[in-house]
Amino acid sequence: MTILVLGATGKTGRRVVARLREQGAEVRAASRSSETRFDWADQSTWAAAVREIDAVYLIAPEDPKLIEPFVRQAVDAGVRRFVALSGRGMDKAAGRFGAGMAEAERAVQASGVAWTILRSNNFDQNFDEDLWHEPLLAGRLALPAGDVREPFVDVDDVAEVAATILTSPGHDARIYELSGPESLTFGEAVDVIAKVSGRSIEYVALTPAQYRAELLDIDWPEEAATELNAMFEIMHEGHLTTPTGDIQRLLGRPPATFAAYADRVWAE
Repeated sequence: MTILVLGATGKTGRRVVARLREQGAEVRAASRSSETRFDWADQSTWAAAVREIDAVYLIAPEDPKLIEPFVRQAVDAGVRRFVALSGRGMDKAAGRFGAGMAEAERAVQASGVAWTILRSNNFDQNFDEDLWHEPLLAGRLALPAGDVREPFVDVDDVAEVAATILTSPGHDARIYELSGPESLTFGEAVDVIAKVSGRSIEYVALTPAQYRAELLDIDWPEEAATELNAMFEIMHEGHLTTPTGDIQRLLGRPPATFAAYADRVWAE
């Protein structure tokens, strides 16, 4: 069995590659800068990536129009299983957020082969590898999140779940919701990071209009600002707030706490 991992240099992809190889699985790591070149925008790279592949770990591109052609090409090449990363609340997004993820869910379910969908809460690692890292380093994280609670999930747990599902039976036609063990407000999460890092960091609650204005002021595209506001709108509706037990059931252990993540990554 050979497994194709898309986004192999990204937050989840590189961890999935590592865990699969630790298990002795045959892995084809693919991204624009990996050993196998794969670019969603360059369809000439698709054929080599999916050739002689049994299963695919699918991280959707932003452009939903690319996903169905890729899935169809992969199935035609012999792929018989997809594990697609998505987001919690995608069934409630109603076109407001995550068009690529929503289309990936639809496409793999319609593919005619085995599929599993992983709907994840916001990652712990968004605080140090991505979205909120620079604001935290600057001492101010300002978001339209108010006091909404989020059971942030550790990417290492998500990757372990993905590797487990890709290498074991019993997960076909299943949707798993992956969360951390407790829900924190963004203010509480920032306080945890500030305490263990010794940094002075404040959390500022913005209105959606204020958040949009701040994003545009630092040259974010209007479409991205609109979509991020939509994500927080979905969070305020309560669709992402309650922790789930799927990581415990799948891995036989509780998911990592946010405090454990902060101690590992942000400690002085």
